[in-house]
Amino acid sequence: MSRRTARPRRPSAAPVSPVTAASPCPCGLPATYAECCGRFHAGAAAPTCEALMRSRYAAFVVRDVAYLLRTWHPDHRPAVLDLDPGQRWQGLEILETTEGSAFHTTGTVTFRAHFTAGGHRDSLHEKSRFVRYEGAWVYETAVFAD
Repeated sequence: MSRRTARPRRPSAAPVSPVTAASPCPCGLPATYAECCGRFHAGAAAPTCEALMRSRYAAFVVRDVAYLLRTWHPDHRPAVLDLDPGQRWQGLEILETTEGSAFHTTGTVTFRAHFTAGGHRDSLHEKSRFVRYEGAWVYETAVFAD
């Protein structure tokens, strides 16, 4: 996901439910956050581009800007990532994955990420491209489908 914003910071409209190690993982897989995306946020390498995509979505949920920047290809990484404090991620649907396994050097993940912002529901439909950089999967670019 590549959503960037230059909006000024403002208080969020609703409190954020904290995600703990024992919480269900925000990425939607049937595991706890610690067993799933939390381990990638803590430093483990994602084995596939889909795992990286899911962990990046979870990073948006838990607002882990450092992880998002660390897993962004340096040729495309923004200098600053300012997350909208009023945006709440509500769910992730993986629609298609091409390549992106341990045997590939590139891959794509097409997904729809649901969110609320300013009291309105919306979704982000994107086809993200991932590449191996220095041996690890990183997010490179995206094409918005909607």
